[in-house]
Amino acid sequence: MAIAAEERDARRDAGARLRAARREAGLTLRQLAQELEVSAATWSAVENGHTKIDDARLAQAAVILGADAATLRGTPPPVAGSWREFGPLRLEPPLAGALAAFVELGYHGATVRDIAQRARLSVPGVYHHWPAKQDLLVALLDRTMDEVLTRARAARAEADGSVARFANLVECLALYHTHRRELGFIGASEMRSLAEPARTRIAAARQEIQHMVEDEVREGCRRGVMATELPKEAARAVVTMCTALPQWWSPGGPSGPAAIARHYVGFALDTVRYVQGEPTG
Repeated sequence: MAIAAEERDARRDAGARLRAARREAGLTLRQLAQELEVSAATWSAVENGHTKIDDARLAQAAVILGADAATLRGTPPPVAGSWREFGPLRLEPPLAGALAAFVELGYHGATVRDIAQRARLSVPGVYHHWPAKQDLLVALLDRTMDEVLTRARAARAEADGSVARFANLVECLALYHTHRRELGFIGASEMRSLAEPARTRIAAARQEIQHMVEDEVREGCRRGVMATELPKEAARAVVTMCTALPQWWSPGGPSGPAAIARHYVGFALDTVRYVQGEPTG
């Protein structure tokens, strides 16, 4: 009985978030239902908590509404410390197939048939929930930015002092781009393939991470614990260094994610000319 009540509450909360996002986007219930290719009655049931929405449909709604999929889903942020922990990447078959195809062939080189083959689905099976290849790319990059931003915010909040926060951010980015190297790879290589308005929204999320690192470098310089004369450029170099990891790092190589992250924190501290005197973590 308790499980049923929790499920009912979760559906009601999800419906309320979707209704608010729809209204903010200026769409009527019928207009959104038409975009999603469902009946108005079905979507009304979703918004009223009577019907559960699957992840594929939710991701599609997020694209249409220009909203953050994790926010619509109500995904809680990780507890302190868990930003270092990574479980298996779980994606629905069409998204997993799209990720594999985009990494191997590139977005423009991959066809929906390529995606369907890797997802072990028919082409109509992919199109059933994903009207276009672009929707799959947007969903994957939304998933990427949702996760890396949540982890970066937790890593930064866990530390005291600009040096420790900077070191945590670098460790977080290095861990993400090794543990989630395929998502990181398309995050770095396929931004140019995004159409508006998704491109602006996802680019803003990337800029938020850049600004987090830049803010800590500027603060470190102000406090005299970092000595770089070019804090903005140094911060950009550090972030670029981390996001480039998927281009060469392999899980079969000699160094695992934790070792790579330790090395990269050292590289990053050298880049900003860390002055001994403040703990790094």
